[in-house]
Amino acid sequence: MTDRQTTPGNAVQMEIFSHRLLAITEEMGEHLVRSSFSPNIKERRDCSVALFDAAGRVVVQAAHIPIHLGSLLGGVEAVLNFYAVEDMCPGDAFVCNDAYLAGGTHLPDIAIITPVFIGGRVEFFAANLGHHADVGGPVPGSISPTAPNIFAEGLRIPPARLQRAGELDEGLLRLIAHNTREPDERILDLKVQLAVNTRGAVQVEQLAARLGMANMREAMADLLSYTARRLRLHIEALPDGTHEYTTWMDHDGTGGARLPITATVTVDGDRLHLDFTGTGPQSRGGYNVMPSGVLATIAYALKALLDPELPPNSGLFDAVHLTVPAGTILNPHFPAAVGARTTTCQKLAGAIFGAFRAFLPGDRAMADSHDVLAAMVFSGRRRSGSGNYVYLETIGGGNGALANADGMDGAHVHITNSLNMPVEAVELEYPLHVEEYALIPDSGGDGTWRGGLGIAREVRILDDETTFGARADSFETCAEGALGGRTGSNARVVVNGGTAAERILEPRHSALPVVAGDRVRMETPGGAGFGEPSARDPVARQRDIDDGKVTAGPA
Repeated sequence: MTDRQTTPGNAVQMEIFSHRLLAITEEMGEHLVRSSFSPNIKERRDCSVALFDAAGRVVVQAAHIPIHLGSLLGGVEAVLNFYAVEDMCPGDAFVCNDAYLAGGTHLPDIAIITPVFIGGRVEFFAANLGHHADVGGPVPGSISPTAPNIFAEGLRIPPARLQRAGELDEGLLRLIAHNTREPDERILDLKVQLAVNTRGAVQVEQLAARLGMANMREAMADLLSYTARRLRLHIEALPDGTHEYTTWMDHDGTGGARLPITATVTVDGDRLHLDFTGTGPQSRGGYNVMPSGVLATIAYALKALLDPELPPNSGLFDAVHLTVPAGTILNPHFPAAVGARTTTCQKLAGAIFGAFRAFLPGDRAMADSHDVLAAMVFSGRRRSGSGNYVYLETIGGGNGALANADGMDGAHVHITNSLNMPVEAVELEYPLHVEEYALIPDSGGDGTWRGGLGIAREVRILDDETTFGARADSFETCAEGALGGRTGSNARVVVNGGTAAERILEPRHSALPVVAGDRVRMETPGGAGFGEPSARDPVARQRDIDDGKVTAGPA
């Protein structure tokens, strides 16, 4: 894109326009959460909303979940590839989820994309995405660390017209829903997603009526150009050079040696090159990441590291050049499985953060965070006895210590941003009882500044016909400290801890049978420390001991 000069007049117009579109997406997101039926969307807010221009460029994304930008970008591009804009009409809506045919990042993320007509032509696309707790396949939750290919991960949906001129294709909706374990919830939530886009489209049309479409096109061009120019100024302020950092996964999901995720960052004036050469081969299991997921991770990392106030739009990508070798875990060959892609993206974000550490001032440095997305999945009969349930819970961990502050305890990190499921909601919805939900003492790495603590979540099973699945990483690897800071703790899964039947498992299991009375405990990793432990403020160390965050003595 060629830079446009922003005059004071159009700068004001651009700012008003940007915030108005952001307000529309935020309102769409609130309606999506409040109106949905599945706990994963209504309680955990595992969903996202964005608006795109007619060319498929993202104009604004609501402050939801960064990784979802990849699926939304890929979905809109795929719709434009599959369907001619001239053949679309008001009231149309498209559905998709596939990683290879629709640019998605994994199959549970189902996107609804709605063209917005102004003056008889498509000027925008309203898009939203919900993580549906199950989309079929052999494993409840549709994500298996050991899935051999994408065909084992559930229903693949290429871009398809779910609604034509306002008429819902009930047959297609039923086909999608009845290939999952919770068809009623799929039908209801997909209808909510359709309605949310319709509401957003009306608000965009009203905005165009007030501002004029010519003014809106000019404001969009200014906004994307401004974002690219602002990012290039941040890049230009960095010292020229090349730095590399590698994070490690325990293995590729099916065993074997540690797998590297390598990021090499080169700054040359106002140009930035990210090269992922040296990253390990594609996973034989479900840990692969599609290029759309890599792009979303990079967008998050650049905003977080260089300017959190950068507008979230396609201008972010104009100053960045990428090298992502094919056949690696970050750019797999078809039909590689992709369901557990989030942990790989977390490790990728950690590698980018590590490479940038050498470019940034010392007071902006950060030790490694837990860099996983630990998940527990339970499935069995509903309390009512009618049909099955799939309960998904993602659990935070410890974030890395900063150069001047302790790491955050018990938080999601990087490209995930969903909430926890309240204990009351779990016990009301499912035949499960939450025994413990707590921070883990001593799990954060010691240092001048302490790493954040991981979380333990222990669940007791109340029904015999139940299965349990887990996915995480850092059972063997861990967050690395900075400038002498100590490493964070590891992840682990314990079944029936403290009894004769105790089993300690690696956190990669799918559909493990459990029975009433069994207890399953997941412990997430802690973040790493920053600086030598001997330099820690004794008052801060005693406060941690008093609060039960560390035991007496070095963590």
